[in-house]
Amino acid sequence: MEWIVIFGAGGHAQVLIDILEVMGVYRIAGIYDDSPALLGKFIAGYPVLGFVDSKTVIKKGIIGIGDNVQRERIAEHIKLHHPDFEFINAIHPSAVIGKNVTLGEGTAVMAGSVINPNAVTGPHSIINTMASVDHDCVLEPFASIAPGAHLGGNVHIGARTFIGMSATVIHGIHIGHDTVIGAGATVVKDIPNHVVAYGSPAKPMRGRVMNERYL
Repeated sequence: MEWIVIFGAGGHAQVLIDILEVMGVYRIAGIYDDSPALLGKFIAGYPVLGFVDSKTVIKKGIIGIGDNVQRERIAEHIKLHHPDFEFINAIHPSAVIGKNVTLGEGTAVMAGSVINPNAVTGPHSIINTMASVDHDCVLEPFASIAPGAHLGGNVHIGARTFIGMSATVIHGIHIGHDTVIGAGATVVKDIPNHVVAYGSPAKPMRGRVMNERYL
Protein backbone atom coordinates (compact mmCIF):
# COMPACT_ATOMS: atom_id res chain seq x y z
CA MET A 1 0.00 0.00 0.00
CA GLU A 2 1.14 3.52 -0.78
CA TRP A 3 1.81 6.08 1.95
CA ILE A 4 -0.30 9.24 1.95
CA VAL A 5 -0.86 12.31 4.11
CA ILE A 6 -3.98 14.29 4.96
CA PHE A 7 -4.17 18.07 5.19
CA GLY A 8 -6.58 19.21 7.90
CA ALA A 9 -7.49 17.59 11.21
CA GLY A 10 -11.16 18.46 11.67
CA GLY A 11 -14.35 16.49 11.26
CA HIS A 12 -14.13 16.20 7.48
CA ALA A 13 -10.60 14.83 7.73
CA GLN A 14 -11.77 12.19 10.19
CA VAL A 15 -14.52 11.11 7.79
CA LEU A 16 -11.86 10.75 5.09
CA ILE A 17 -9.75 8.67 7.46
CA ASP A 18 -12.66 6.26 7.93
CA ILE A 19 -13.10 6.01 4.15
CA LEU A 20 -9.41 5.49 3.47
CA GLU A 21 -9.19 2.77 6.11
CA VAL A 22 -12.17 0.93 4.60
CA MET A 23 -10.75 1.31 1.08
CA GLY A 24 -7.60 -0.49 2.16
CA VAL A 25 -5.54 0.99 -0.68
CA TYR A 26 -3.42 3.56 1.18
CA ARG A 27 -1.51 3.83 4.45
CA ILE A 28 -1.89 7.14 6.28
CA ALA A 29 1.46 8.46 7.49
CA GLY A 30 -0.05 11.40 9.33
CA ILE A 31 -1.82 14.73 9.23
CA TYR A 32 -0.77 18.31 8.59
CA ASP A 33 -2.80 21.08 10.24
CA ASP A 34 -2.19 24.75 11.05
CA SER A 35 -3.41 24.55 14.66
CA PRO A 36 -0.38 24.81 17.01
CA ALA A 37 -2.40 23.09 19.74
CA LEU A 38 -2.62 19.90 17.66
CA LEU A 39 1.06 19.60 16.80
CA GLY A 40 2.39 16.27 18.05
CA LYS A 41 -1.04 14.98 19.03
CA PHE A 42 -2.97 12.11 17.46
CA ILE A 43 -6.22 12.45 15.51
CA ALA A 44 -8.19 9.23 14.91
CA GLY A 45 -4.99 7.33 15.62
CA TYR A 46 -2.68 9.31 13.32
CA PRO A 47 -0.04 11.87 14.32
CA VAL A 48 -0.21 15.55 13.47
CA LEU A 49 3.18 15.89 11.81
CA GLY A 50 3.35 19.63 11.26
CA PHE A 51 1.75 22.66 9.70
CA VAL A 52 0.30 22.68 6.19
CA ASP A 53 3.36 24.46 4.80
CA SER A 54 5.77 21.93 6.34
CA LYS A 55 7.97 19.92 4.03
CA THR A 56 6.79 16.37 3.43
CA VAL A 57 8.66 13.50 1.83
CA ILE A 58 5.34 11.87 0.96
CA LYS A 59 4.02 13.30 -2.29
CA LYS A 60 0.52 11.88 -2.30
CA GLY A 61 -2.58 12.63 -0.25
CA ILE A 62 -5.88 14.46 0.09
CA ILE A 63 -7.20 17.65 1.68
CA GLY A 64 -9.52 17.00 4.62
CA ILE A 65 -11.08 20.47 4.88
CA GLY A 66 -14.81 20.88 4.37
CA ASP A 67 -14.87 24.62 3.63
CA ASN A 68 -14.66 25.03 -0.14
CA VAL A 69 -12.63 28.25 -0.22
CA GLN A 70 -10.17 27.02 2.40
CA ARG A 71 -9.79 23.73 0.54
CA GLU A 72 -8.93 25.64 -2.63
CA ARG A 73 -6.43 27.81 -0.76
CA ILE A 74 -4.66 24.75 0.62
CA ALA A 75 -4.64 23.02 -2.77
CA GLU A 76 -3.05 26.05 -4.43
CA HIS A 77 -0.45 26.29 -1.67
CA ILE A 78 0.48 22.62 -1.99
CA LYS A 79 0.79 22.79 -5.77
CA LEU A 80 2.94 25.92 -5.52
CA HIS A 81 5.40 24.46 -3.02
CA HIS A 82 5.13 20.78 -4.03
CA PRO A 83 4.39 20.77 -7.79
CA ASP A 84 4.88 17.00 -7.97
CA PHE A 85 2.30 16.31 -5.24
CA GLU A 86 -0.46 13.93 -6.35
CA PHE A 87 -3.97 14.25 -4.94
CA ILE A 88 -5.87 11.01 -4.46
CA ASN A 89 -9.62 10.38 -4.36
CA ALA A 90 -11.38 8.95 -1.31
CA ILE A 91 -14.38 6.88 -2.40
CA HIS A 92 -16.36 4.87 0.13
CA PRO A 93 -16.97 1.30 -1.05
CA SER A 94 -20.72 1.72 -0.51
CA ALA A 95 -20.90 4.63 -2.96
CA VAL A 96 -22.39 3.89 -6.38
CA ILE A 97 -20.46 5.33 -9.33
CA GLY A 98 -22.11 5.05 -12.76
CA LYS A 99 -20.53 4.49 -16.15
CA ASN A 100 -18.47 7.26 -17.75
CA VAL A 101 -18.30 9.30 -14.55
CA THR A 102 -15.29 11.61 -14.33
CA LEU A 103 -13.95 12.40 -10.86
CA GLY A 104 -11.41 15.19 -10.55
CA GLU A 105 -8.35 14.74 -8.37
CA GLY A 106 -8.84 15.09 -4.64
CA THR A 107 -12.55 14.27 -4.78
CA ALA A 108 -14.28 12.78 -1.72
CA VAL A 109 -17.30 10.51 -2.20
CA MET A 110 -18.92 9.51 1.07
CA ALA A 111 -20.87 6.47 2.20
CA GLY A 112 -24.17 5.75 0.47
CA SER A 113 -23.82 8.45 -2.16
CA VAL A 114 -24.70 7.95 -5.84
CA ILE A 115 -23.12 9.51 -8.92
CA ASN A 116 -24.93 8.52 -12.09
CA PRO A 117 -23.59 8.09 -15.66
CA ASN A 118 -21.71 10.85 -17.46
CA ALA A 119 -21.51 13.13 -14.44
CA VAL A 120 -18.34 15.16 -13.95
CA THR A 121 -16.96 16.38 -10.64
CA GLY A 122 -14.20 18.96 -10.73
CA PRO A 123 -11.06 18.62 -8.64
CA HIS A 124 -11.48 18.59 -4.85
CA SER A 125 -15.26 18.24 -4.92
CA ILE A 126 -17.19 16.64 -2.06
CA ILE A 127 -20.20 14.35 -2.50
CA ASN A 128 -21.33 13.82 1.06
CA THR A 129 -23.15 11.02 2.85
CA MET A 130 -26.28 9.74 1.06
CA ALA A 131 -26.19 12.55 -1.51
CA SER A 132 -26.96 11.92 -5.18
CA VAL A 133 -25.67 13.47 -8.38
CA ASP A 134 -27.69 12.38 -11.38
CA HIS A 135 -26.74 11.81 -15.00
CA ASP A 136 -24.77 14.45 -16.93
CA CYS A 137 -24.33 16.79 -13.98
CA VAL A 138 -21.25 18.99 -13.81
CA LEU A 139 -19.66 20.14 -10.57
CA GLU A 140 -16.96 22.74 -11.02
CA PRO A 141 -13.81 22.59 -8.84
CA PHE A 142 -14.17 22.74 -5.05
CA ALA A 143 -17.97 22.43 -5.11
CA SER A 144 -19.62 20.38 -2.37
CA ILE A 145 -22.91 18.56 -1.95
CA ALA A 146 -24.01 18.14 1.69
CA PRO A 147 -25.47 14.96 3.23
CA GLY A 148 -28.81 13.95 1.79
CA ALA A 149 -28.86 16.58 -0.97
CA HIS A 150 -29.99 15.53 -4.45
CA LEU A 151 -29.24 16.88 -7.92
CA GLY A 152 -31.45 16.00 -10.88
CA GLY A 153 -29.94 15.30 -14.28
CA ASN A 154 -27.99 17.93 -16.23
CA VAL A 155 -27.49 20.21 -13.24
CA HIS A 156 -24.48 22.54 -13.31
CA ILE A 157 -22.91 23.62 -10.01
CA GLY A 158 -20.38 26.46 -10.03
CA ALA A 159 -16.95 26.49 -8.44
CA ARG A 160 -16.84 26.62 -4.63
CA THR A 161 -20.63 26.47 -4.41
CA PHE A 162 -22.21 24.61 -1.49
CA ILE A 163 -25.49 22.70 -1.73
CA GLY A 164 -26.91 22.38 1.79
CA MET A 165 -28.17 19.33 3.61
CA SER A 166 -31.30 17.70 2.12
CA ALA A 167 -31.62 20.34 -0.61
CA THR A 168 -33.18 19.26 -3.91
CA VAL A 169 -32.18 20.69 -7.29
CA ILE A 170 -34.45 19.77 -10.20
CA HIS A 171 -33.29 18.69 -13.66
CA GLY A 172 -31.38 21.16 -15.83
CA ILE A 173 -30.74 23.88 -13.25
CA HIS A 174 -27.62 26.07 -13.34
CA ILE A 175 -26.27 27.35 -10.02
CA GLY A 176 -23.47 29.91 -10.18
CA HIS A 177 -20.11 29.95 -8.46
CA ASP A 178 -19.48 30.90 -4.81
CA THR A 179 -23.14 30.45 -3.94
CA VAL A 180 -24.70 28.75 -0.91
CA ILE A 181 -27.98 26.84 -1.16
CA GLY A 182 -29.56 26.47 2.27
CA ALA A 183 -30.56 23.23 3.93
CA GLY A 184 -33.85 21.78 2.73
CA ALA A 185 -34.16 24.16 -0.22
CA THR A 186 -36.02 23.19 -3.38
CA VAL A 187 -34.28 24.74 -6.37
CA VAL A 188 -36.56 25.03 -9.42
CA LYS A 189 -34.96 28.04 -11.13
CA ASP A 190 -31.38 29.00 -11.94
CA ILE A 191 -29.45 30.71 -9.12
CA PRO A 192 -26.74 33.33 -9.85
CA ASN A 193 -23.19 33.70 -8.58
CA HIS A 194 -22.32 34.98 -5.09
CA VAL A 195 -25.68 34.63 -3.36
CA VAL A 196 -27.24 32.81 -0.43
CA ALA A 197 -30.48 31.15 -1.55
CA TYR A 198 -32.96 29.09 0.42
CA GLY A 199 -36.63 28.22 0.76
CA SER A 200 -39.11 26.21 -1.28
CA PRO A 201 -38.93 27.32 -3.99
CA ALA A 202 -35.40 28.59 -3.36
CA LYS A 203 -34.78 32.30 -3.95
CA PRO A 204 -31.66 34.45 -3.56
CA MET A 205 -32.00 36.15 -0.18
CA ARG A 206 -28.81 38.20 -0.10
CA GLY A 207 -25.41 38.60 -1.67
CA ARG A 208 -22.38 36.69 -0.50
CA VAL A 209 -18.77 37.82 -0.33
CA MET A 210 -15.73 35.65 -0.93
CA ASN A 211 -14.41 33.84 2.15
CA GLU A 212 -17.71 34.25 4.02
CA ARG A 213 -18.11 31.25 6.30
CA TYR A 214 -21.03 28.94 5.75
CA LEU A 215 -20.15 25.84 7.80
